[in-house]
Amino acid sequence: MDESTGVHIEGITALVTGANRGLGKAFVQELLDRGVQKVYAAARDTDTVDISDERVVPVRLDITSADAVESAAHRCADVSLVINNAGAMLQTPFLAAPDTSSARIEMETNYFGTLTMCRAFAPVLADHDGGAVVNILSVVSWYAVPFNASYCASKSAEWALTNALRVELRAQGTLVVGVHAGFIDTDMAATVAQEKISPRDVAAQGLEAVEHGRPEVLTDEWTRHVKASVLTDQSTLYPDIQQQWDADDSPWQA
Repeated sequence: MDESTGVHIEGITALVTGANRGLGKAFVQELLDRGVQKVYAAARDTDTVDISDERVVPVRLDITSADAVESAAHRCADVSLVINNAGAMLQTPFLAAPDTSSARIEMETNYFGTLTMCRAFAPVLADHDGGAVVNILSVVSWYAVPFNASYCASKSAEWALTNALRVELRAQGTLVVGVHAGFIDTDMAATVAQEKISPRDVAAQGLEAVEHGRPEVLTDEWTRHVKASVLTDQSTLYPDIQQQWDADDSPWQA
């Protein structure tokens, strides 16, 4: 598989983590609409997975458990597309948090969990002409908001992981796609009053990138603005963040 040609989705088997709700559920539906043969819908609680379509196969999976991930890789050995969507966001700062437990959970899930999935499924994808990996990242891959600081750190680490994996997996023909988004209209951002993008829109853009061989997706205007501002972030992004922090003006409403 030439990375520039992408992966044709119709007729393949895919796996989506965190597939029981929100963005993961949207990815499952988008895959079904695009004609996949089968989609493994992975979640910690498979009772919450929508199985109204017979092509959906629930898989019990906690991506922070290496044994569980390895078991899933053996069970789902026919996949050509892995979508690493499962994640944790606990909305905690670095210093004002009571301890580092939230930071550890977010890093174990968003960074180490994604790494564990990629390590386990890379040989599976190699057996299917390379296939593709989609990692769900964030606009905060490129900047840190102190209200949600440890989540930002985990997503920045996951972005670095995604970029390095793309280089490592190129030789076996695996396409690696990083999908970045701002606030998505899911339970995770339910208390956010700011503009949000729909999960179906994010899923559609992500799968379009898979089919066209594009390594990165910037799903919304804010995400595109932030990435374009990285070179000048200390003057264009952080003054507003500092003002919000000083005013205790969190985007998450009580």
